[in-house]
Amino acid sequence: MSGCSGCSPRVCFLLGLPRSGTTLLAHLLQHHPDIVAPPEPWLMLALEAFGWVDQRHPAGSSLIEAATSEFLGRIDRTIVSRAFADAAYGQYLAKAGKRIIIDKTPRYWTALEFLESVYPEAPHLLLMRNPYAIAASLKSTWGIPLQAESSHPVSVSTLVDLMLRLPDVIISSLADLVLGLPKLAAHRIRPQTQVVQYELLVAHPDEEIRRLLRGLGCDPAAVAPAAMPQADYLRSSSFGDRKILERNAVDQNSVQAWRSQLSVEEMQTVTDLVGAELLVELGYEQELLHAQQAGVLDRGGEVTELYRRLFRVWWDFRSAKAGEPSGPPHAGESVHTARSVLEKSPSALDISKVRQANGPSGANVEENLRLATSMAVQLQQALLASEADRAARLDAMCDRDAAIAMLRGEVARLEQILNTPRSI
Repeated sequence: MSGCSGCSPRVCFLLGLPRSGTTLLAHLLQHHPDIVAPPEPWLMLALEAFGWVDQRHPAGSSLIEAATSEFLGRIDRTIVSRAFADAAYGQYLAKAGKRIIIDKTPRYWTALEFLESVYPEAPHLLLMRNPYAIAASLKSTWGIPLQAESSHPVSVSTLVDLMLRLPDVIISSLADLVLGLPKLAAHRIRPQTQVVQYELLVAHPDEEIRRLLRGLGCDPAAVAPAAMPQADYLRSSSFGDRKILERNAVDQNSVQAWRSQLSVEEMQTVTDLVGAELLVELGYEQELLHAQQAGVLDRGGEVTELYRRLFRVWWDFRSAKAGEPSGPPHAGESVHTARSVLEKSPSALDISKVRQANGPSGANVEENLRLATSMAVQLQQALLASEADRAARLDAMCDRDAAIAMLRGEVARLEQILNTPRSI
C-alpha cells in the first residue's frame, strides 16, 4: 500500500439502490490490486446518526442524546465525522494493504448531503438499473409485495395500509424506488461521478470496469479480462448479495427476467411509483413500452408525485420516530415504578424509625442518612426523566397522529385523481 503519514485515505462511494447490482460491481472492481471493497460498511449512516441510542439504554436515551447534541453543537461536527471516518477507512486500508477503499452501501441515497459535506472530494460511482428489474428482484429475493392479496395492484388504500402495518424493512424497500431513485437520478450531474448502467456492465464487463478504473486513477491492465474472482469474503459477512457466491461468470440472464417475473398489475404498481417520465429520463423507454403493450397505463406525473409525497410523510415520521428522545418501552410502568420506589425510599420514612433501625451509633445513622438522601436524589432524577420521557412520547404520539392525518389527506387526493376519467 502506498501512502503517507497524515494523508486522508482514498475513499470512493459506490451508490445504487438495493438489488441494483452494487455487490457485483464492487466485487469486480476490488479484483484490482489497489482496491478493497468491504461488503457494506454503512459507516457514514452511523456517523450521521451519531448520538442516537437505543431507547432501552440504562443511562437514559434522552439524556445521552441531549448531552451529545449540546456538546457537539459547540464544535464542527463535520470535522469530527471526517476524522473518525478517516481513521476507520485508513485502518481498513492498512490491514488490507490496498490504496483505495470503495464504500458500497445502497442506502447512502438517504445521506447524499452528509457524504458531500464530509468527503466533498471523494469520487462517486453511480449504478443505475431498470426499475422493473429492481422490483422483480425485490419480489423474488426478499419477498417484497408488489401486489395485494386480491390479485389487484397495490392501490392507494392498500399502500397506506402497508405503511401503517407492515415492518419498516418492507416499506423501506419500496421507498428506495419511490424516493431513492429520483435522488440518485439527480445525483448523476455531480462532478467526479461516474455513471454505470447495469445492463451495459453485464453486457460488456471488461470495457466498463476498465473505464471506471481509469476514472479512479488505477491501471486497467492490472485486472485480468473476463475475470470473475471468487467471493469467499462474502461468506463471513451478513451483507451483500449472496447470489454472487453461486456465479462463475458475468452474464445477462437477469436483464430481461423481469418480463416473466412481474404480472401486469405489478408492472402497473412500479410504473405508478417510479413514473413514466423518470423511466424515459433514465433510458428505459423500451422497457416502459413493453409494459404498456402488456396493458400498463401511464397515469400521469401527478399520481407519481403524490405517491412520493405519501412516502415522504412516512419517511419523515419514521426518521423523527428513530431520533426522538424516547423512554423505555413501557413509559407508564416506568413512571409508576419510579414513584413507588421513591415513596418507599428512606427519605420518605420517619427519621426516628431510621435511627431506631440503625441502633445507637450516630455515625451509622448519619452515614445511612447520607446514603438515603443520595438514593432519594437519584430516584427523583429518574422520576423526572421518566416524566419528561412520557411527555416526549405524548408529543411524539401527537406528531404521529398529525402525520397519519396528513397521509390520509394525500390518500384522498390521490384516489380522487385515480378515479377521475382521463380524457383521451
